[in-house]
Amino acid sequence: MIPVYSVVAYSGTGKTTLLEKLIPELRKLGLRVAVLKHDAHDFEIDREGKDSYRFTAAGADVTALASGRKAVVMENRPVEPEVLLGMIRDVDLILTEGFKFGDWKKILVARAAAGTGFAVEPDQCFAVASDMAVETAAPVFGLDDAAGLAGYIAADVERESG
Repeated sequence: MIPVYSVVAYSGTGKTTLLEKLIPELRKLGLRVAVLKHDAHDFEIDREGKDSYRFTAAGADVTALASGRKAVVMENRPVEPEVLLGMIRDVDLILTEGFKFGDWKKILVARAAAGTGFAVEPDQCFAVASDMAVETAAPVFGLDDAAGLAGYIAADVERESG
């Protein structure tokens, strides 16, 4: 089973920014990384007029695209995150953004300027990334210490893989 680490915080706190810093640090450590993002809005990844858009508009439940460099499968119906996670393969870990209610190890992002507080209790987290003091038993990393957080995650991935 691929280990999953969910980066959680309220909107506008810096989840995406942390992930943008964390992914290259994990890659430097030789890890293959997948990301699953939760979007509370109805997003579109296809453009009107394209063949794949037309297939979806015609009623396809699933539309897939493939080229020599990448592929995508669009589920044109609700899919539970656990199902999507189960489709991911050939990586060492999966990072999620925004799934604070999942049963995965959580990395809490807390930024003083956001003024939003904690999206989950720090003591329920695997780690915390913050620019302020946080009382918790979990390790706390600075928002700019992506390398330190990546090392902590990599050690956990290694422990999980045996």
